[in-house]
Amino acid sequence: MLPPAPLGSWPLSASPCLVDNQVWTHLSDPRNCLWGSMAADFDLIALARYLHITEGQVLKLVERGLLPGRKVSGQWRFNPGEIHHWLEDRIGAADMVDLAHMEQALELAANREGRAASLGRISDLLPSTAIALPLEARTRGGVISSMVELATFTGWLWVPEEMEDAIRERENLHSTALENGVALLHPRRPMADILAQPFLCLGRTSKGIPFGNRQLTDLFFLIASIDDANHLHILARLSRLLSSAGFLELLRSEQSPVEMHAKIAEFEAELLGELDE
Repeated sequence: MLPPAPLGSWPLSASPCLVDNQVWTHLSDPRNCLWGSMAADFDLIALARYLHITEGQVLKLVERGLLPGRKVSGQWRFNPGEIHHWLEDRIGAADMVDLAHMEQALELAANREGRAASLGRISDLLPSTAIALPLEARTRGGVISSMVELATFTGWLWVPEEMEDAIRERENLHSTALENGVALLHPRRPMADILAQPFLCLGRTSKGIPFGNRQLTDLFFLIASIDDANHLHILARLSRLLSSAGFLELLRSEQSPVEMHAKIAEFEAELLGELDE
């Protein structure tokens, strides 16, 4: 599986694999979407149908190591969670239009399944009390502990020790730090059993620190989601914001959590309004 690309650094036209590009084209079109709840492993046929490509194309991807899969009794099997991680990586390669299409696809699938469709606003998931300016941490481990502590203060995280262990495990597997100085902390899988609701936290350290990337990191989001679709939806919306001109400057310049929250809400409303027109 390819490592995640920094936001905005890998346009789809430069995708290293034509088949991968085709997968994204299908998935980002709401008319073709089959997002759904996935309990059992995919076989080759089911995954091809899910991704809207041929079985041969799926086979080519997995044999080249571009798609996570394993053989069981000689047959390919694909873990739904790993496929969602693979799609999560693709979010980092998408442009603003593709991210907007992905949000539409997720909402369409939710409507089909009778689930709550709309993500709402990032600003609704991120209360001002969950914004730390500055975040008092100087090391990678200190950031993780401080961000989980910040999440605990919301009252929506019931078992902080489990969340902290899960985030450390995810960071040890592969850093969530991006080239733009932002890290998107989250466990490998959603942890709905220890959450009252999905939410976000945001912390900004007084200076950048090493966080598993060549660039120093000073902005940290903690994403607490309740299922895979909810997680991908949050990532897609957050990626749209982080890729928007002026948003990172806003995150790095505002000194008040209350004012930060208000400006994030204003920025997001303007962004969604422009795209809806």
